[in-house]
Amino acid sequence: MRWKPNVTVAAIIEAGGRFLIVEEDTELGRQINQPAGHLEHGESLVDAVRREVLEETGYEFEPEGLVGIYLSDKADSTDISYLRFAFFGRVIAHHPERPLDVGIVAAHWLSAEEILAHHYPHRSPLVARCLADWQAGQRAPLSLLDRV
Repeated sequence: MRWKPNVTVAAIIEAGGRFLIVEEDTELGRQINQPAGHLEHGESLVDAVRREVLEETGYEFEPEGLVGIYLSDKADSTDISYLRFAFFGRVIAHHPERPLDVGIVAAHWLSAEEILAHHYPHRSPLVARCLADWQAGQRAPLSLLDRV
């Protein structure tokens, strides 16, 4: 068997001291996450994060750089690993009439403190890690990626 990580993208979007977070129903119950999802065949990483943010929140997102690239293993016995590209940027439009992805309950703007203390668990330990890296000023340009 050949090991291959699942490539995912996520968006760290801050406006006025609040971060865009999704509340979603998962196989483990209700959880919160940054807008995030899987890279699709033929898609650039930048196109993937734009698509995922729109599908999960109704906001159009313009990536401006990378917060980080993370390798994370699922905390169970499934041997699943995720390679997450976490982008930062800004929203440029909102389409509140747009239906959200299946499983997404709502999109919320929360402070970092509210995210860390939220009564729903985080979808992944990377939610807090990406938030902390953003707050610490970790940034890389989009030019770091080969195909933007």
